[in-house]
Amino acid sequence: MTTSKSADPGAFRAFEHAGWLQVAEQYNNFFASLTGQTIGPLLDAAGVTNGARLLDVATGPGYVAAAAAQRGASAVGLDFSAAMVALARRQYPEAEFREGDAEQLPFPDGSFDAVVTNFGLLHLATPEKALMEAHRVLRPGGRIGFTVWARPDEAIGFQIILQAIEQHGATNAPLPEGPPFFRFSDPAECHRVLQEAGFVAPTTAQVPQVWRLASPDALLDAMQEGTVRTGGLLLAQPREAQNAIQAAIRDAVKVYEKAGSIELPMAAVLATARKP
Repeated sequence: MTTSKSADPGAFRAFEHAGWLQVAEQYNNFFASLTGQTIGPLLDAAGVTNGARLLDVATGPGYVAAAAAQRGASAVGLDFSAAMVALARRQYPEAEFREGDAEQLPFPDGSFDAVVTNFGLLHLATPEKALMEAHRVLRPGGRIGFTVWARPDEAIGFQIILQAIEQHGATNAPLPEGPPFFRFSDPAECHRVLQEAGFVAPTTAQVPQVWRLASPDALLDAMQEGTVRTGGLLLAQPREAQNAIQAAIRDAVKVYEKAGSIELPMAAVLATARKP
């Protein structure tokens, strides 16, 4: 699996930042029930219990920080999107939320017992910098944990979207290039990058998830309205291809219909490690 970085990290970061300022509410509406399924395993793997000091990087609407606070942890959620921070503060006043950069964390060395990010690593121009920053702000013996999507054949929503674009549209849309989206779907790559950042004893596990959607059109709506990278790719498709892409997505989703709703397997990879 390629480990290439952004061709232009600044352009990719600006693209992601602008996008997450716009889609915070839509992301919350579409993805809360899905990405919330990894929160318990992520906090368990990072050893987050009563009294722990936790940093939730790329907190988004604040789900993980809030769950940690419910465990009795002292939780801080950080995100570069002011819209996400505002949403998190409204939803979860029991946790602290701050605006900031995952690649330049605004905290002193050794500030936290655990640092986690739930699907946030995929949206960073240089995830290696974020992992090194996490290492810096952890105390010795502290733990890091992150989740990412599994391969498209295991995170079926992405497979359906990408296959429809490949068959009926263009995969080379003129968007800022980021690191490979499924780079960390490979456990070996997770281990490698964690060790390069200074962590030891890396482990990975797959977390099964099911995305329950109300209709065959809900997948396209969620990806187009509630994401940045995938949504940008969909919105950049030629107008003449859009109807064919929509029809292909709708047909593929119907295979997963059960009792009037859609149930898509959307497995995640959970990686953890320890600071010596």
